[in-house]
Amino acid sequence: MLGWSASLAIHEPVRLPPLRLPGTLDIPAAARGIVVFAHGSDSSRLSPRNIYVAEALRAAGLATLLFDLLSEEEAGTRTRVFDIELLATRLTAATGWLRDRAAVASLPLGLFGASTSAAAALVAAANAPEMFGAIVSRGGRPDLAGGALPRVQAPTLLIVGGHDSEVLALNRVAFVDLVCTKELEIVPGATPLFEERGALDQVIDLARNWFLTYLNPATE
Repeated sequence: MLGWSASLAIHEPVRLPPLRLPGTLDIPAAARGIVVFAHGSDSSRLSPRNIYVAEALRAAGLATLLFDLLSEEEAGTRTRVFDIELLATRLTAATGWLRDRAAVASLPLGLFGASTSAAAALVAAANAPEMFGAIVSRGGRPDLAGGALPRVQAPTLLIVGGHDSEVLALNRVAFVDLVCTKELEIVPGATPLFEERGALDQVIDLARNWFLTYLNPATE
């Protein structure tokens, strides 16, 4: 994968409440929005896939926050990994922390979720509809958001690999329950991790266009 470049105004390792969870905040010059990443159960803030997507979003003028939703000890506990309400609470705490930082306080806020954490992003958005401007799920499990789905107001894009048949079926069920502005995009031939040639770049194109469309102060 080729890298993306952007002129950064801020590149800062951070610690996020409530457990001083590690993360990285990157803000390009003249940022027009900020995207918080909620990685999957088999991933972390250091995931090459997430870093690659984040670099592309920054090249398009979007700030990014990558952080670990669980401590190292918690990440080894399966019940924590699938505790959607806990993960949603951590996302809400992180975004509240962002709102207290002058450099990004006024920027429209988006969520990029993967795997189980896509459900956490949707629950967080349902619980604080005034906070979030757009959501993207990559190979996620939005079905795990359950009764929160009809309460999501932020425009939501679900991206699924065409060869990820089980997750695609679950996304189709969740898609029906969403009543916000929504789209379901299928990347032909892609498997769960979008490792096929060009698959992750298709994810980037879809996500970038979605965020640039809806993380726009004029549309809020």
